[in-house]
Amino acid sequence: MLKRIAGPPCNAQRGSRMENTVFVNPERCVGCHQCEIACAVEHSQSKTLYGAISESPTPRRFIVATPGLHPNSSFPSKCRHCSPAPCQTVCPTAAIGRDVDTDIVLIDGNKCIVCGMCAMVCPFDVITYFPSAKVKPQRTVAIKCDNCIDRQRRGKTPACVEACKVGALQFGDINELAKKARTRLGQSVSIAVNQIRPEEAHIPANVQGWRGWGESAAQINERA
Repeated sequence: MLKRIAGPPCNAQRGSRMENTVFVNPERCVGCHQCEIACAVEHSQSKTLYGAISESPTPRRFIVATPGLHPNSSFPSKCRHCSPAPCQTVCPTAAIGRDVDTDIVLIDGNKCIVCGMCAMVCPFDVITYFPSAKVKPQRTVAIKCDNCIDRQRRGKTPACVEACKVGALQFGDINELAKKARTRLGQSVSIAVNQIRPEEAHIPANVQGWRGWGESAAQINERA
């Protein structure tokens, strides 16, 4: 059951506190899918990899690393916990609410009628429908990322962020993360016009090499 949920906050309410979110650095993602595995395990009943494999229903990932234009490139996509949230607005049974402490958008599967309205309006296509162990009796309901709310309450970061080894996923204040992203963008432009060397942009050499190999392979395939 969801506890302490409320309707979408007004701008004044939301602007009065720090907004923590998972920020994606697509230039660093190598498509290893470790974030997906960590997410599924975190939302399993056993909380272990080996236990999750044998569970019924199968625990689902709430983040999907979608393949990019080239091999070894990818974009991790997950719920952005919009405000106002279109999914919450259209839900006819009030199954989708917002935690008043963290502002995280949550789904109460016991109220879900699987009408599909939330998935239709989601701008990121991240709401899916699968059997849930949290619903009794067990049945298919709408599911999505809950921003690892239980982990956050224990002072931890979301499982996907903890599992990412290349810095493609970061968690923190949205304004600070956006500021860092602007700096990286400026560095990328500088590299493109040969103002600075790639190593000065602080992108790990192994990440550059892995993604560069994918781009080279794509170019060879295009010429073939």
